[in-house]
Amino acid sequence: MEFFYHPINSLCFRCTVQWSDIYTIYEVIPPISGYSQRLPNASALGKIFTAFPFGNPIYQMLELKLAMYIDFPSHMNPGILVTCADDIELYSTGESEFIRFDKPGFTALAHPSSLTVGTTHGVFVLEPFNCLERRDLEYRCCHRFLHKPSIEKMHQFNAVCRPGNVSQQDFAGGDTTSLILDREYVYTDSLFYMDHKSARTLLAFYEKIGILNCEIDAYGDFLQALGPGATVEYTRNTSNVTKEESELVDMRQRIFDLLKGTSLNVVVLNNSKFYHIGTTEEYLFHFASDSSLKSELGLQSIAFSIFPVIPGCSDNTSCIIHSILDSSCSVAPGSVVEYSRLGPDVSVGENCIISGSYVITAAVLPADSFVCSLSLKMNGHLKYSTMAFGVRDKLKKNVKTLSDIKSLQFFGVCFLSCLDIWNLKVTEDLFSGNKTCLSLWNARIFPVCSSLSDSVTTSLTMLNAVQNKSPFSLNNYKLLSIEEMLVYKDVEDMLTYREQIFLEITLSRKQSDLA
Repeated sequence: MEFFYHPINSLCFRCTVQWSDIYTIYEVIPPISGYSQRLPNASALGKIFTAFPFGNPIYQMLELKLAMYIDFPSHMNPGILVTCADDIELYSTGESEFIRFDKPGFTALAHPSSLTVGTTHGVFVLEPFNCLERRDLEYRCCHRFLHKPSIEKMHQFNAVCRPGNVSQQDFAGGDTTSLILDREYVYTDSLFYMDHKSARTLLAFYEKIGILNCEIDAYGDFLQALGPGATVEYTRNTSNVTKEESELVDMRQRIFDLLKGTSLNVVVLNNSKFYHIGTTEEYLFHFASDSSLKSELGLQSIAFSIFPVIPGCSDNTSCIIHSILDSSCSVAPGSVVEYSRLGPDVSVGENCIISGSYVITAAVLPADSFVCSLSLKMNGHLKYSTMAFGVRDKLKKNVKTLSDIKSLQFFGVCFLSCLDIWNLKVTEDLFSGNKTCLSLWNARIFPVCSSLSDSVTTSLTMLNAVQNKSPFSLNNYKLLSIEEMLVYKDVEDMLTYREQIFLEITLSRKQSDLA
């Protein structure tokens, strides 16, 4: 999802978003672009509402973004700022310097990164720069933009900077992980701004088209068309496309023709950190370990939750967010629990993500498991379904035929073996949506139940059946894919559940203060 911020007639403020406000915002501005397949607990509401383990009540990505960009509007001409909802940019520009978005065309932030990081981000090929001493903040012109290029392409198009090109300073961590000055590096992207004229040009183009039948990437399809060195070849490269539609190449070429000649200005932040939390592994690392982001933002191990502190476990690196846990519940290090209730005798293994769930009976959640419950509205009735799999499972990996699904893995086990354990037949009806794009994302394997607790218990049973290689038939259940869960999702009920937890935590704290 991209979050669009309009600085025209805007006010800078500290945003405290109430649950009713979230529902309103979600209805007006639904998630744009991806489905958060690499961090599915953010799929239902969108990554812009990802909860962070600090604040009372807890902060979300939306509030963090507004705080990080609070100085931008006063140094920005009318236009639109586009940012991803799963990254955080920390930087230093000096006491008297500000980032300005006041040039025509597009303006993007750039961060020094290793060449390996550059292969999964956008990379800027900058015009020559005569300044001998590198500063924290520099305004540069971009010759062309490369979207997730190979290391060979970075060298081919002169995007790689040599150690002699930088002053002796420490480039900080984040995803740029402690760049060593005797190594080559590139400048990678984060957010970008387009001026009012460019925005109007794109809007007029969209209104002329009427209906857009293919997915356009705000980074890959806009920025690659910019700068004097841009060429049309990228429009035919679909290697980074999640879903390739027949009209994609033609639409890309039309956008290239529309934006060709538009300038791409780059604000180089030499003393900056770029953090990405868009995958389950990144999420666990930054929230439930001693990461640099955790120390810099003051992230907490227990944030706005009821979780009895157990003597001798003060160094536990688990993370509990907006949840209520029984005193006899245990959460192993490296795990994150959010918006959940865990009853007595519930044991959560290491490196787990538990979201929106209610576990009332004794249960063991295996290490490295992902459990996320959604409320559903089906034929006017409230239902529940819980997705459960391994945190390292590749939900985006897809195959084209049923005979190829043996290459898919569920909780580290061959998917065909899992289907046999669950007594499910391999047919086209097993998958929702596109029948030539088969994946764990659109596999109909998750039971629909009438209560939240039953939903979690049933999905945990199917997960444990795979781990223990013990049969558990799913034939008697209505089954949905994650793709279908998001179609049936009942956002209002999920927010009501969160608000109930909020009220109980608030009441408990008031009673503690009075005691």
